[in-house]
Amino acid sequence: MRIDKLLANMGFGTRKEVRTLLKGGSVRVNETPLKNGKTHVDPENDIITVGGEEVEYKEFIYLMMNKPGELISATEDANDWTVIDILQPEDQIFDPFPVGRLDKDTEGLLLLTNDGQLSHRLTSPKKDVGKTYFAQVSGEVTEEDVAAFREGVTLDDGYVTKPADLRILEAAPVSEIEMTITEGKYHQVKRMFEARGKTVEFLKRVSMGELPLDPELEPGEYRELTEEELEYLKKITNME
Repeated sequence: MRIDKLLANMGFGTRKEVRTLLKGGSVRVNETPLKNGKTHVDPENDIITVGGEEVEYKEFIYLMMNKPGELISATEDANDWTVIDILQPEDQIFDPFPVGRLDKDTEGLLLLTNDGQLSHRLTSPKKDVGKTYFAQVSGEVTEEDVAAFREGVTLDDGYVTKPADLRILEAAPVSEIEMTITEGKYHQVKRMFEARGKTVEFLKRVSMGELPLDPELEPGEYRELTEEELEYLKKITNME
């Protein structure tokens, strides 16, 4: 990889600003000053420093966010703030994007990455990666609803969903449930309950596969995935 591209990708400025750094002698590769931006380096093996500080290069970024209800799951939007807008600049430079989407009023676990292959595999219905949600639903959710979800529900456009695992936590005027789906149709959880004559009042994604939302993350907070969490995601999508 060219040194100017590497440094620009790591947030040291535009290509023009990086060239200024190089000409000023601030950049060293294996202790040797480097001024030609076209020079290729090996970020895995070369020791690259800028102003004496070693550059820790990484190609991909993997983030877990507790998405608050008011943000759009998109990279940009003309009217609303997106999940990208609240990232720190040092994370934005990797150009991450949401893995799948959560509706604007839906909270909870959202992964962000610039690894297109992993994102595609996690969201592909063929991989059957379960997404589990907690919901508060107006009306009493019954065992008949559980059986219907297990068989698949016909949505308002005629689409029949794949089987979903519905678990009743509390049946009351406002029922509390958990459900796991393996696909991500538009407003799917809400539309499945609408097909049963009920309305979702609150919705939060709590896990993807067996990867739970970090309980320490407040709404709007995020962190990088641990190596173990990333290995798990790659394992369930057959990327190992």
